[in-house]
Amino acid sequence: MNLKVGDKVELLVVRHTDLGFTVLIDDEFEGMLYKNEMYQIVSEGERLTGYIKKIREDNKIDVSLQPIGFKQTIVGNELIILNALRKNDGFLALHDKSDPFEIKSQLEMSKKAFKSAIGGLYRQKLITLSNEGISLTEYVK
Repeated sequence: MNLKVGDKVELLVVRHTDLGFTVLIDDEFEGMLYKNEMYQIVSEGERLTGYIKKIREDNKIDVSLQPIGFKQTIVGNELIILNALRKNDGFLALHDKSDPFEIKSQLEMSKKAFKSAIGGLYRQKLITLSNEGISLTEYVK
């Protein structure tokens, strides 16, 4: 097996399990895509791009639909939020106290990922935060 953590791979969703989905990686290796790490709807038979998350000692492989690595994920999530803000006239009624389900349903990311991304956007002065939600700053609109 010449796969390593972080590799971009092609996935074929094989079957739904209690843990998530069993996938075929590059039409050769079996892997697991965990449901608690999925922020989009996935169906059996679907082909997706994925990333090697972990290769276990028993050679079982965990995969993710998001690039591996803190910085890549944060930047990607920041872009998702900025695009959502632009599509909604510069405002989203989401904030750090929002229900995790609401964040997941609107942005397809976890609350933890959302909070990290809005923190980065705020530090870059791209958004403002309020009790009502988040807004694009004037010079970003």
